[in-house]
Amino acid sequence: MAKVVVIYSGGMDSFTVLNRAIREGHDVHALSFNYGQRHVKELDVAARVTSELGVPHKIVDITSINELLTSSLTSSDDAIPEGHYEEDSMKSTVVPNRNMILLSLAIGYAVSLEANAVYYGAHSGDHAIYPDCRPEFVKRMNDVSLIANYEPIAIEVPYLENNKAQILADGLAMGLDYSQTWTCYNGRHQACGKCGACVERLEAFTANQTRDPLPYEK
Repeated sequence: MAKVVVIYSGGMDSFTVLNRAIREGHDVHALSFNYGQRHVKELDVAARVTSELGVPHKIVDITSINELLTSSLTSSDDAIPEGHYEEDSMKSTVVPNRNMILLSLAIGYAVSLEANAVYYGAHSGDHAIYPDCRPEFVKRMNDVSLIANYEPIAIEVPYLENNKAQILADGLAMGLDYSQTWTCYNGRHQACGKCGACVERLEAFTANQTRDPLPYEK
């Protein structure tokens, strides 16, 4: 049984990755980050899921990085753009260097745990807007991770070439309950249904001819 760290946000993709790693028989340790995201509600979801699964889970507060970084995901002064990820306006949701920062911390945690790998949920639907979800970034981060410490840590991205509909299809085949996830960039009581994250999520459910179990604002 390999010990692995899963970067787990509480969203659909990382929820599927988490459960896939468990089903592959790994000794899973979940790691979540509070980086000042407006949708911090996802961390409450993550804590509840890991508790129910009996998976060790740490939530790390790194909100101080926002003294250096700007994004509409972390600034209450900027509106979350509405529309599809392919629209240029969605670039405001990029948190500079986010995945490199999160992966670096997760790799360090994996070394400390004597784990073999770090899993995260980048996928092809993210490639258009998020540079740190693209295959070339993942490959180079993996190359660095294998030499950055005395202990080589592999970066595993099981859905890198899949879109969100395909990830959802895999999760549904595993019998996963997606009411146990949070996707909306607006951290309100109900999902907005209009931000890029919601739009892509709803498209994935439509593609799978099933209904999203989350409630949405009217």
